[in-house]
Formats: sequence, C-alpha cells, structure tokens
Amino acid sequence: MLTVGMRAIWKGAIAFGLVNVPVKVYSATEDHDISLHQVHNADGGRIRYQRRCEVCGQVIDYSDIEKAFEEDGRTVVLSKDELKAIPAENSHEIEVVQFVPSEQLEPMMFEKSYYLEPDSKSPKAYVLLRRALEDTDRVAIVQYALREKTRLGALRIKDDVLVLQSLLWPDEVREANFPALDTAIKISAQERDMSAALVESMAADFEPESFTDDYQVQLRKLIDAKLEQGESLDTDETFGVEAGDGGKGEVIDLMEALKRSLDRKRGGAAAAPGAADSEEEESDDGGSEEAGDKPARPARRSSGTRSSGTGTAAASKTSAAKATDTKTGTRSAAAKSTASKSTTAKGTSTRSTAAKSAGTQSAAAKSAAGKSAGTKAAASKNTEKPAAKATTRARKPA
Repeated sequence: MLTVGMRAIWKGAIAFGLVNVPVKVYSATEDHDISLHQVHNADGGRIRYQRRCEVCGQVIDYSDIEKAFEEDGRTVVLSKDELKAIPAENSHEIEVVQFVPSEQLEPMMFEKSYYLEPDSKSPKAYVLLRRALEDTDRVAIVQYALREKTRLGALRIKDDVLVLQSLLWPDEVREANFPALDTAIKISAQERDMSAALVESMAADFEPESFTDDYQVQLRKLIDAKLEQGESLDTDETFGVEAGDGGKGEVIDLMEALKRSLDRKRGGAAAAPGAADSEEEESDDGGSEEAGDKPARPARRSSGTRSSGTGTAAASKTSAAKATDTKTGTRSAAAKSTASKSTTAKGTSTRSTAAKSAGTQSAAAKSAAGKSAGTKAAASKNTEKPAAKATTRARKPA
C-alpha cells in the first residue's frame, strides 16, 4: 500500500478532458544521506541558526516572517494572504494539456517524482487514464501549482501506479556554450574502433540495486567506530588506508589509455613469455627425483679449484671405476649420482665434472662421500682397480 510510511503532501484531481480523477500526491523519492548537524568544537554545543532582524536585533518567529522582493533599491513586502490570492496558487488541479512520445522528453528537464494514489471510493477514472497511457504508449504533459509555484510535469506509469514527474521550464535549463568544443578535433579510425570495443566490453543491462553509495557506507562505518572507540579512533586503521603516491597521475596518450582499459576489462595483460620455461627449470632443478632417473645437469665449477696433473687423472679413473659398478648391480647412491653426471658431460665420460681440483675433492666426489656408507678411503680403494679395465668399461653406456 502506498500510504504505508508515507504522508500525502498535496490533494487534488487530474483533469483528463471532462473526466476528473481525484488523487493524493506523495513524494516518490527520499534522501538516504546521513543527517549531520553543526557543533562547537570546543565544548560540543549545538550550533543553531536564528532568524534575527537586522533592524531591531530580535530573534523573529516564523509566523511573523513575510516574503519580499527587492529591485532598484525598492522593497515590496508580500504577505501570505496576498500570495494565496494568486489564482494559480489556489488551484488543486493537474491539467492534462498534451500526450507526447516519451522519447521527446529531455531527461535534463526531469526534477522530482511523485506517486499519485486514487482518492475516491471508485478508482475507475484512475484506471481508465492509466490504460489510455498504456494503450497509446505516450506520456501526458500536465500543468499544476505546488508550493507557491506553477509547474510543468509529465504523467507516466510505473508498476501500475501513475507517476507525476515535475519538469523544469525551458528557461531553467542553461545553454551549453563551450568554446573549446568549437575547435576542430581529428579522431582516427583506430581510436574510434578501440573506443567502440571498450564500450562493448562494458555493455550490460542497468541494474540499480547493484550500485552502492560508498560514501554513506563509509560514513556509517566511521560513526560506528567513533561510538565504539571514542577519541582513540584511528581513521587510517578503520578504513585500511595505505600510503599512496600523493595523487601524482601518470600522463598517457589517448590510444595507450584505451589499450590499458581494454586489457583491464579482458582480464589483464597476457602472462609474461618464458613463464612455462621457468616452471620447467624449477622442476628439473628440484631434488624430489631420484638420482639416475633423469640425466643430471653438469655441476657448476667452483672458482679456484681447476687444476691439471695427477689429481685430474685420479679423479677421472675414480669416475670410470664407479661406472663399472653400474653393470655389476652393486653401485651405491654415490655412484648413481657420479655416473649420471658423467653421461651428460660435453661429449666424453672422461671429461666429466669430476675434474675439479688437485688435492681437494670435486663437487661430485664430495656428494659421493656424503651419500655412501664409507669414507674417503672407499673412494681411494676404487682407484686401485686396473686402469685398462676401468677405461674399457667406462666407454659403455651406464
């Protein structure tokens, strides 16, 4: 029911030719803004405005106030009774003067909306006018007087209810005259195509309930936090404010702005090339695979350990001897790691990563020493095997 929670602000009748439609008028909209008042910051005292006379200095009651008009230094005082004597002010009639196509109404002229409720025991005339608007698909242009002003309005239908929308008079709509728009501007075909693509990417059906007045929501949050925390309120903490760049914006050209806007609407820029390769490298380098399942990467050489001579030969023989154990089925975890690295060397098994130092152990030898049950002595015993046999077996694939 329309009257629930609302109060009629005006009563009258719609004059539809010789048909009279009694109605009650209700404001169809309301302000949802949180109401704030002014106080003295020193003691919190309420600040109120007073109607004080400039001549006698007294505070005047509203009932003793009249309206006036001043022109060329002369003032004309108009009493309430004199204003009520104007014929248009006394009229309580909403006169239908035209029926026009709705698309001919300029939205800028719309001012305020009102619901019209039938004000008679038989709403037949009300329904008849509503049906006439529905059948002809037109809007009724009306004239009426409300709150000491003659008004122009549009009568249309919303959810089976007649709605009166007050319109501004033509001379109340300002003319737009901006010299900057007189300058010849060249828009390229590419810019037009990209702007059209951006519009299409943002196209949707209008759903008013999906939008929120963020300021009022945040104001309510601030008030609630203030009531809870008092003067200890930290506004940055309340709103989760992060340090910004001070509002310095990046200057970009029109085409770049369109491209960025399209990328944002399409889910952002594409993934950076090489990402898959990085993931594969991480998988290969990971230590979850058993030694010997895949060819191991050549070990990086440490600085200061390159040498030539007996140390290199001994290390090479050790690698070859360990490769022999692969065929016998008795190789240890250390031999697996060393043999695997030996097979991926740059062409020959004898130029493997074992050649690292002359008196110090190579990275491969250290790995073997750490993983095998024996000690450095075990590696030394392996070098005592016949060199010829080791060399012959080392050339066979592990």
